[in-house]
Parts: sequence; C-alpha cells; structure tokens
Amino acid sequence: MDKDFIQGYRIYLKLERGLSANSVEAYLNDLSKLLLFTEGKNHGFSIEKTDKETLRSFILWINEMGLSASSQSRILSGIRNFFSYLQEEQVISQNPADLIDLPRIGRKLPVVLTVEEIDAIVGQIDHSTPEGTRNRCIIEVLYGCGLRVSELVNLKISQIYFQYDYLKIIGKGNKERMVPLGSEAKKQLLLYINSVRKHGKIAKGYQEYVFLNRFGKKLSRVMIFMIIKDLCEKAGIRKKVSPHTFRHSFATHLVDGGADLRAVQEMLGHASITTTEIYTHLDTSYLKDTIIQYHPRS
Repeated sequence: MDKDFIQGYRIYLKLERGLSANSVEAYLNDLSKLLLFTEGKNHGFSIEKTDKETLRSFILWINEMGLSASSQSRILSGIRNFFSYLQEEQVISQNPADLIDLPRIGRKLPVVLTVEEIDAIVGQIDHSTPEGTRNRCIIEVLYGCGLRVSELVNLKISQIYFQYDYLKIIGKGNKERMVPLGSEAKKQLLLYINSVRKHGKIAKGYQEYVFLNRFGKKLSRVMIFMIIKDLCEKAGIRKKVSPHTFRHSFATHLVDGGADLRAVQEMLGHASITTTEIYTHLDTSYLKDTIIQYHPRS
C-alpha cells in the first residue's frame, strides 16, 4: 500500500504541482528517509499510522545523522507536504506534521561581487578566441539577467526576443517568466551567436541551445563552474564564487540602486517575496547613515 501512496504522490507532484523531474525526485528522496526510519523501527509499520511521536523520533534520528538545520527543515517541509497530499486524498484525517515545529535556521547572506570585481573577471577573458567570446557572453547573461545556471545551460535561441529585449526563461517547476535583456548582455549575445556559434560545429539535437562546447553540444553546469573558477583565480578574487554569485550580484545591485523589490522578485522567479527580501540586508551602510542622521546620541 505504501508504494501506491508514493506513486500517487509522484503523479501529484508532477501533474498537479507542475514540478520538474529534479524537484519531484528531491521530494521523494526526502520521503525515503522517513520510510527507511519507520522500516527499521517496525516492520509492520505503514505510512497512514505515522503520528506526532513517530515524527519527533524521526527528527532526532536525522539530527543524529549530522544533517544541518536547513537540511532537516527541508526534509520535514517535504514530509509535511506529503501528508497534506494524503489528507487531500482522505487517506488520513489529520496531518501529523502540522504539529511539529521546523528547526530554526539562520538566514545566511549570499556572497556578492562588486561591479569592480565583475569587471576584473571580464578583464581576464581572451576575447580573441571563440571560447573567450562565448565566456564573455556567459558572464554578461548571468550577471545582466540574473539567471540560474540551469536556466543558462538550457537557454534556447527561440527564448531570446531581441526585438523586444526580453528572454523567456523556464525556471523551477517549469514556470515561465520574462526577463529584460540589458544592452551589454544583448550586445554579447548577438556577437556570440552571429560571430562564433553560427560558424562552429553544432551536434545533432543541440541546434536550439545557445551555449555550446567545442563538440557542438550544450555546456554542462560543471563546465560553467570551471570557467568561472578559472577566471576568478586569474583575477585574484578570493571570494567563494559560483555561477549563482552573479545572480546574487544582479539582485543586490538592483536593490541597492533603488529597484522595486516586487520587480526583482519577478525577474528572479522567486515564488515568495520573503526570498527576495534577503537582498535588502546586504548593504548595511544606509543603516549607519540613518543612525547618524536621526539618533539623538549621534
């Protein structure tokens, strides 16, 4: 019976929630930890018999595994979602996970590059080579459009609307969003597509993908990481930089410049405004200025 519930949950996540294959597997992987725990606890145990005490024992178990508070919180959030599904299907009358508090986790501020550091990274690119032209384009699109690395490597020619200066991005859960295409990112995309990609090898099945490797296939996420790591080392940047750092920098520089938080949320594809609000905490200089200007002891 448990296998039937899990298969039904898989279909629910994919069809009703519209989640991507990776997100569905992440939810099921977290659920498998609960199943592993309950099987070890009692061979006659079934999902519909899960209660508050079982979940509390499970929390202690995953805590002893050494998982971080954020990982524990994610797992429990996924399990709560699973029991909500069972409740909707009238398999259970009450969600036992509703009675369990998620672990408190601190909000970790992301690493952000300054404009000068981004210029220094770009300055390390050899623009005389096809790879250099492509890599410059990658940096400008990551920073200029705030894309996730998965969105970048899966970007297709048909998603670029040069005449309207927009990209149509397929984000998490296959949700579409329109992202403005800035002048520098547009310039580099046109240069790369017309001067490099057009004359390079394109493997069968990869004709639509924008960013290709020397074999004519789409670049992997790992390759993007390696390109950025190499450029940062050459630029002497000691921060822990990843492709996502450019997304953080995109959002931070917009917010610091006075952009509306809702607009930034739309461009990033955040489901909740609270996720976007983290970028309001990165520049604390205005807090100091406020104290100096308004506090009587300053």
